[in-house]
Amino acid sequence: MKFGLTQQFTCNYLPEYKEQLIVSMAPSEELSDAYSQLMHAGFRRSGEQLYRPQCPSCDRCQSIRVVSKCFTPTKSQKRVLNKNRDWLVRVSEHERDDYYPLYERYIEALHADGSMYPPSYEQYRNFVRCQWQQPIFIEARKSDGTLIAVAVTDKVKDGLSALYTYYSPEYEKYSLGKFMIMQQIEKSQAMGLQFVYLGFQIDECRKMNYKTAFRPFQRLINDMWQSFP
Repeated sequence: MKFGLTQQFTCNYLPEYKEQLIVSMAPSEELSDAYSQLMHAGFRRSGEQLYRPQCPSCDRCQSIRVVSKCFTPTKSQKRVLNKNRDWLVRVSEHERDDYYPLYERYIEALHADGSMYPPSYEQYRNFVRCQWQQPIFIEARKSDGTLIAVAVTDKVKDGLSALYTYYSPEYEKYSLGKFMIMQQIEKSQAMGLQFVYLGFQIDECRKMNYKTAFRPFQRLINDMWQSFP
């Protein structure tokens, strides 16, 4: 399999460091089969690309995955589940018309200082859609059908890969990001899958530290998955 190396650029999470990515250059017809293998090696998908950090002077960015079959919610996570118990949660294999408007409101209200601002439908489509991998959409709705949250996830051989979650800004106090991770863990368990991949963890980045609350988990350190109870 062929790989390419990007130029160095300022890290989005640790601006004092330079970031560099290794990107799969395999043809699209091979990526579907290679996806699971590359996920196991710490890669992530963004649109059509599979990548992972290959930074020259930093190794703080580590892949993390929840061992879903062993997951038991903590007291605080049970409170999150209870707070959101009235939402109707279901899985869709197709994107629906009300997904993008929710994404747009989410980015504009909560991430106006991030790299995904300003949002556009083309940006959203290029980020989520993929010719060789059909994502799964886990959605939460009110009883009247109003969309509250969407978790975009990919199914690989040994688990689900959480790509992105967005939700209604009006319900920010409901901890919907955490709630939707637990929905992905539940779906993973129901499908007989072992893991939920949460992407990269950087301990110095406060925005990422919620990931280590879902236990037990594993982190990819020096190309080996190490367990944390």
